[in-house]
Amino acid sequence: MVGHHRDRRRRALARRVGCLLVGVVGLAGLAAAAAPAGAQEPPAEQAPADEAPQVNGRIRYEDEAGEDVAVPDVEITVESEDGSFSETLTTDDEGVFSLDLPAPGNYTAEIDTSGLPDGVGLADEDRATLDLNLSPGQAQPLLFRLATGDEVGGESTLEKLPDSIFNGIRFGLVIAMCAIGLSLIFGTTGLVNFAHGDMVTFGALLAFFFNRTLDIPLLIAAPMAVVGGGLFGAVFNRGVWRPLRDRGTGLVAMMIVSFGIGLGLRYVFLYQFQGARRSFGDFDYQPDDVDLGLISPVPRDLWIMGISIVVLVGVAVFLQRTLMGKAMRAVSDDSDLAESSGVDVERVIAWVWITGGGLAALGGIFQGLDQKIQWQTGNQLLLLIFAGVILGGLGTSYGALVGSLTMGLLIQVSALFVDTEVRNAAALLVMIVVLMVRPQGILGYAERVG
Repeated sequence: MVGHHRDRRRRALARRVGCLLVGVVGLAGLAAAAAPAGAQEPPAEQAPADEAPQVNGRIRYEDEAGEDVAVPDVEITVESEDGSFSETLTTDDEGVFSLDLPAPGNYTAEIDTSGLPDGVGLADEDRATLDLNLSPGQAQPLLFRLATGDEVGGESTLEKLPDSIFNGIRFGLVIAMCAIGLSLIFGTTGLVNFAHGDMVTFGALLAFFFNRTLDIPLLIAAPMAVVGGGLFGAVFNRGVWRPLRDRGTGLVAMMIVSFGIGLGLRYVFLYQFQGARRSFGDFDYQPDDVDLGLISPVPRDLWIMGISIVVLVGVAVFLQRTLMGKAMRAVSDDSDLAESSGVDVERVIAWVWITGGGLAALGGIFQGLDQKIQWQTGNQLLLLIFAGVILGGLGTSYGALVGSLTMGLLIQVSALFVDTEVRNAAALLVMIVVLMVRPQGILGYAERVG
């Protein structure tokens, strides 16, 4: 009888592993379908991945009457990091320039401001030289923003602060979208899921597949991708984590499994999608900034913030008002007590994974709108997602929101005082200082040890 039960458990585990492999193969097929489509019908700014990268742009400014004025005969020098390539190009009568580079890699582009008309200069003198990291087939626009009169030379730190705060809130909302799902998963299961960043990437790639390959408008493709992310979370839980929980696998071992799965998914994305950055078709062109007084955001950022706030408020209402939301909070507080009270813990955990997967997918879509999509979209956010969860308080969804907003603000505001390359480090340093004063996080509960 015991051997019979063991055989049944082995067959059930084999079926679950088979379902997981089918899911991974299906994901690879979606990515494979997306890659050829990008090669056959490349977007305007993205060449096929097997071609050399390119830089392009247009040098222009607005005169006092608000008219657009092109600047011809301006020289821009592009050099490779190792010094093996250097070429100077000149803008045409329309201020347009374009240059094909020999190979992907690191480059610098410097504008010669002596060729600009009198009274015209760079709005930010620190951006006379741009650092570029180009992937195969990438077409990178070079943005040298010009200004006239008193605006030449850039704004002061105080004048830049409102834009930095706005961008910090926007970025914090994107982090929060991903962090709340991770926090709910940790709160209900105790699992530190290192594959959560790859669930973010999955959502972005799925939306790209619907939008670019199937030619579905992003306003429809994005909800479809969110549903797909939720289903992916459900399959992930049913095929991997529930069998491991049933077998009594320790949390440390499960954490290592999540790291391995995330690494494997990441390289599936790289193999099929390649390293090129790609954009959604609906946002190849950005309209002019919206003048809101102290800040001038682009409409895309306003949409991202508006939808994020609506979704996060909806999640809060779901957790506070619905039976499933209350059950999630009960399991998070004490799973044994919740189960003894009649709560179906496994059903609640399944819904937590669906919710976490959907929120991660939406966060990946928003990040793809802002930074374009690549195989490491979610992995590049993972450290900041963990930081937001830890700073806000482990296992608390509201703490994840507060911690993520704090991290977003710290990252963007610190860029006013330190180099852009180290702004994340500056934000993490502040987080360490806060945790030294309040180890449980901003909204976490102090626990007695020993």
